[in-house]
Amino acid sequence: MVTKESIKAGLSYIRQNKQIRDVLLSGGDPLLLDNRSLYYILNELRSIPHVEIIRIGTRVPCTLPQRVTIRLAGMLKKFHPLYIHTHFNHPDEITPQAALASARLANAGIPLGCQTVLLSGVNDNPMVMKTLMQKLLMIRIRPYYLFQADLARGTSHFWTPLSKGMEIISRLQGHTSGLCVPHFAIDLPGGGGKVPMLPEFVIDSNKKRLVIKNYTGRQYRYPLYEV
Repeated sequence: MVTKESIKAGLSYIRQNKQIRDVLLSGGDPLLLDNRSLYYILNELRSIPHVEIIRIGTRVPCTLPQRVTIRLAGMLKKFHPLYIHTHFNHPDEITPQAALASARLANAGIPLGCQTVLLSGVNDNPMVMKTLMQKLLMIRIRPYYLFQADLARGTSHFWTPLSKGMEIISRLQGHTSGLCVPHFAIDLPGGGGKVPMLPEFVIDSNKKRLVIKNYTGRQYRYPLYEV
């Protein structure tokens, strides 16, 4: 449970550990805090000399866009370099209200990225995913991660095979702008961290050349030179 005491303890830990240069505010949702509480945390972080980057993970631009007021955006811009990663999982979530919230943040100079979760029956379709990624760019949100759904209890109806995510990335690569292609990643259980998963484009190799398949399935030889 997050309390004032736990926040102060976290800030104290960051102050004492000078190797920490990048701080992520996340889960629950930091933008559900009132402006005064959020200002306090950001101001304290910015007062720590070794903290270079602050990131906020939030679903608010998607699920509660009216929270992103002009006043909130004006307050956040005081703490650059500040980055926001949000979560849109389907094109229908990109509403006029979400677009306005994203514009307010982007106009405040905040780079926006999206971490989408691959969900069976929701977005596990290459055309749906392409539409989502293209619409995200139209509201100035850069597709960042496409995550394999976590193996959390009670969510198995949303799970997809790993091969589905690889297929979707393959169907995006070369068929839309490179800006639209996120990193497909899994978050390893047990604290193993995020690992990117890539489609197989190198189909053969030796000391002299690679055989590489492009997005249309055509094969090309790429020469290898020793330096």
